Order: sequence, then structure tokens, then C-alpha cells
Amino acid sequence: MAKNTERKNKMKVYFYHTQNIQYCLGRMDKGEFPSHFLYGACHLGDHGIDVVWHRSPRKDRSRIATALYTAWRILTCREHFDAIYATHYKGLELIVLLRAIGLYRRPIVVWHHQPVVKSASRLRELCGRLFYRGLDRMIFFSKKLYDDSLLSRKARPEHMVVGHWGADLDFYDSIAVSPANDTFTFIATGKEQRDQPTLIEAFNRTRRHLRLFIGINPDPNVPNPNLDAVRRCKPADNIEVKEICGLLPYEIAIDVAHADCVVICCHKTRYTAGLTTVVEALALGKPIICSRNPQIPVDFDREGCGISVEYGDVKGWQRAIEYIATHPDEARRMGQRGREIAERLFNDKRDAEEIANVIKETVER
Repeated sequence: MAKNTERKNKMKVYFYHTQNIQYCLGRMDKGEFPSHFLYGACHLGDHGIDVVWHRSPRKDRSRIATALYTAWRILTCREHFDAIYATHYKGLELIVLLRAIGLYRRPIVVWHHQPVVKSASRLRELCGRLFYRGLDRMIFFSKKLYDDSLLSRKARPEHMVVGHWGADLDFYDSIAVSPANDTFTFIATGKEQRDQPTLIEAFNRTRRHLRLFIGINPDPNVPNPNLDAVRRCKPADNIEVKEICGLLPYEIAIDVAHADCVVICCHKTRYTAGLTTVVEALALGKPIICSRNPQIPVDFDREGCGISVEYGDVKGWQRAIEYIATHPDEARRMGQRGREIAERLFNDKRDAEEIANVIKETVER
């Protein structure tokens, strides 16, 4: 009887993700996918919260079709749940609007990837204020995102929190290896807002070995801006370009584990572009050279785990590359400091604990 009561009283959330959850879980069962891509949901059970997994739709659906599908899945779900926990509001818009006008009663906890900003259009601003009423709690990836959002009237401080999204350390520990080559190797992965011209020009000048991963779309009718940018830049023979298609964190992580330094060269953005690559590098204990994005929650220079370079600064990139390549012992120490940061702050188990506390507070208030 006691066990039945405990099961009945256990909290449960509906987990929504813009990625294909079933694909992630399937590869995770094989040890080929890190759990942090599911934003702590895999560890919520350790904190007394069960999960209803959203069934992801086909990728070719429009945004409106996705929102309708998501609303239908949630509103017809036969399992009881206490709240919605989402990695993004994209695709969840209809449920958020229903919550905002009082027609949906369960609270919504969502990760917010960009700062909340004021719209130039008065109508859009008014619609935005209504929409944000439907978000019971917003989790931001950094204090800078949080602070920037406070400048908007749509942001309500009592509904905002800073999270520590971080890597699945157990996953990366299972594949961690030492660099395999005598040649000091740099590696660049990721595809969002990457500044390929600056990176390639810097490595063309230094002649240091770079493995450059480029995400492509196999559909010839779909643009591949990253690949086009690389081809226009004419990388020298010290730059090894590798084209990849799809979500392949396991395969990429093996290559990162064999490299000596991770480089993240991005355009200026309002969000944490490059953060996934950052937390992977921290988990693998790799030194980092990164564009100076104030939205990233790690200060590489102050923490001693890497070097920051101003946006578009080719000479700054050259200096950073040469310093890392000619100071291998310090580079290894940078990587060790980065791993310590991951263990202390940016890992999926700490993230899950924070998320569980946010969900419980939101449901119980």
C-alpha cells in the first residue's frame, strides 16, 4: 500500500524537445549518445520526477503543423503529468498561448536560448507580452542572457533562472583517449554562426594542422552555407575538411578526443553560439580557443582553460593558435582546468538536479 501511495504521489513531467527524442534514446541505449542532449530529462527520476517522452514528428513539417501536432500530443496524452518541461518553445507555441489565456492549467518550464528583447513593432510587442505570460519559468544558459532579458518588459524576474547546462561526463569518460598523432592537432566542430573565413585564414597563415567538420544537408536543393563558405576560402593543405550529415555526437566526440585543442570561431550573436562544443571540450579535458562571446557562461581566460579572441580578429587567432601549439604542457593544464570546471559546474547530473528543483518549485507554488 505504501508503494502504491508513493507511486501515485510521484511528480511527472511531459518532456518536449525539438530534436527526435526517440532517436536520441535509442542511440543512448547503445552507449552512442550523450544524455545532455536531453537537457537533464534522463536524470530527473533520480530526483523523484518521472517523464512522459514526447513523440517527435517528421522533420519536414512546417512550424504551424509542428505546433498543431505538439498540441494534439499533449492535449490527448492519457498519462497524468504535472507540468511541461521543454528545451525550447519552438513548436510549443499553441500550448503556451492556451496557458497565457488561462485555457491550459499545467505550468510550463522552458529553456530560453536568446535574450528576451523588445520588438520594434508595437503589435508584435503586445503579442509577445501575451505569449510570455504562458511561460511559468524560463531557464537561461548564462547570467548575461538573464541580465539582457531584464531590459525587456516581457521578462518577469520571478519567472527566470540561470541554469548550468553541461555535458554527460560518463559518456565522454567512456571514449576519452590521448591524442594519437605526433602533430599537434586542432579541431573545429559545430555549425551555428561559424566564422569560417576568419578561422581558415588564420590556419592558412600558421600552417598548423586543423580538422574542420562541416555539417551539410544531403538534399541538393537545400543551401549549405558553411560548406560554401569553406570552399570560397580555399583552405590550405594543412586544413582537413570533413563533411558530416545529421546529429553524430558519438562519432564527432571520438575525433575530438584524439585532438589536442578545440577551436570555436563564431560570428557575433545574441546567444550562446558554440556552447555545445564548449561543454564537450570541457568534458574531454581539451584546451579551448573561442570567439569572445559574452553570452558563453565560461570565461576561458580568467578560468585558465583556454584563450578568447575578438570576433573577426585573424591576427588574434594566429597568436592564440601559435601559443597553444608551442606550449603543449600549458595546453594540457588548460584542459585539466576545464575538466575541473565541468565536474564542478557544467555537467548533466548537476543540470538535472537544478531542473528538478525548478520544476518542483513551479508546480508547488
